[in-house]
Amino acid sequence: MDLRIEEVALRLAQPMRAAWGEMTERRLLLVELEDDDGMIGFGEASPLQPYDGMPLDVCRDALQSCARALRETPVASGAEALELCRAVTDVPHALAAVDLALWDRASRREGRSVASMLTEDPYRWVPVNATIGGHDPEDAAELARECADAGFETVKLKVGLPDDEERVRAVREAIGPDVALRLDANGAWTVNEAIAAIATLSPYGVELVEEPVHGIEPIRAVRDRLPVRVAMDETADVPGAIASGAADAVVLKISRSGGIGGLLARATLARSTRADVILASAWDGPLAVAGAVHAAAALRLRDASGLATLQLFEPAALDAVGIGGQSLGDLAARLVPRDGTLSVPRTPGLV
Repeated sequence: MDLRIEEVALRLAQPMRAAWGEMTERRLLLVELEDDDGMIGFGEASPLQPYDGMPLDVCRDALQSCARALRETPVASGAEALELCRAVTDVPHALAAVDLALWDRASRREGRSVASMLTEDPYRWVPVNATIGGHDPEDAAELARECADAGFETVKLKVGLPDDEERVRAVREAIGPDVALRLDANGAWTVNEAIAAIATLSPYGVELVEEPVHGIEPIRAVRDRLPVRVAMDETADVPGAIASGAADAVVLKISRSGGIGGLLARATLARSTRADVILASAWDGPLAVAGAVHAAAALRLRDASGLATLQLFEPAALDAVGIGGQSLGDLAARLVPRDGTLSVPRTPGLV
């Protein structure tokens, strides 16, 4: 198999501000995986060092190791190809790119959608939330109002910043009482800070707080002392965290899970602890978002997933990048949320 790698940069329409910093541009690694028959599958690696600690260069080196292994060693199946890559790297983002490309290729070969290959009865629509960064309260409120008007039933707001209460109040006033509000602190607080902050913010109607603190026992301590649902996100990568049952919900991402197969396995483990599962995008490109949408459909998730993120990119940035004879803008156009849901792609390929 021949694995080709391309680095791309996508500019955000507005800077994304969170507790871990501010981002104006997203760099991704796109891959093309071609077998001896000329069948091609497309995938994507989406490391984000300020968020998940994975440098882009490390991920690129891992993919190049995969490319050498796949070029030098014959494989009989996609499963063998993925195992070969696992033998040369443990970088989940690189493995996710290969996994996505293999699913894309297999789906095209079979002439079926990825979701229908994962399960017999996938959802046709996946509920999604809107995501709003740590903007100033007035701008956050305006964005929230637009999201509510567009039909989103859940809004996630970045917190862990000095003006949290003012921003949360403004967003709640903008969306009204019927739209669910989630808060995402990206582990910005200590346990005591989290308890105090959530106690202050919960009167505004909070459905869930994502990653208020980092670590299994800190997450458990916050959950046990507050009536608000608590989800782990970054902490889910700590060994034993998902199996610990420390959180009410577990947020999973395609890249950090090593692809669709790894994500489904982690979701099964989370559900065994009676935790809810939420899928999310770390401002991924269309291929990773599509992979997560197929996985959410196969898991038949009822909680809104954080996958309505492609509209946060500048359209011109998406249109300027091509893959497989199409632009990323073309692919993103098939993943536009409507009334708080994403339609699950039903044609062969990821999207």
